[in-house]
This record gives sequence, structure tokens and C-alpha cells, in this order.
Amino acid sequence: MRRNQTDAEKALWARLRNKQFFGLKFFRQYSFGRYILDFYCPENKLAVELDGGQHNVPEGRSYDAERTAYLNAHGVEVVRFWNNEVLCEMEGVLERLSQKANTGVIQG
Repeated sequence: MRRNQTDAEKALWARLRNKQFFGLKFFRQYSFGRYILDFYCPENKLAVELDGGQHNVPEGRSYDAERTAYLNAHGVEVVRFWNNEVLCEMEGVLERLSQKANTGVIQG
């Protein structure tokens, strides 16, 4: 687990924490099996992962695919965003996340 959040994690956490996002409870740095999830909503079995450049190399993609397969096998849906998406297109990220969370609408 990392103690220091990235700028993207800080920005998204500011929108998810304290049930601000459709009343859903999200946890940060949530332990699931042998993995630590950036954000997790147990109610919807939804993991939110924020990716930086290290995820765009063959080893990173392979690790992410293995991790996603493990989580999917345990009924967890994984949604991934690039850090720059969160920092530059927050409303689009929240819209996509609202669809994955089965809320259907974006919270303003």
C-alpha cells in the first residue's frame, strides 16, 4: 500500500469519499485477496483503478490483465481510467463511473 496518493487519486477521492457519489460507499487502498485496489465499492462490487504510464508497457498490461481476471472471477467489475483522464476530464470519468455503478445519471 502506498501512503501518498497521486494527484489523480486525490482528485477522484475528493469526489467519491463520504458517500458523495450517489450515496455509494467507496474505500481507498482496499485490500482484496493479494491485490490492493485504488478504490472499491463493496455494495456494487466495483473496483476503480487509476493508471499511470507504468501500465502502458507490456509487463504492466500483463499484470493488469491477470489482476482484472482474478477480480472478475470473484465477481468484481474493474473500471480503469488514465491519470490524465481524471485530471483533465473529471466529468467524463464520473459519467462513465455512474454508468458502471448502475446509477445511470451523473451527479452534479
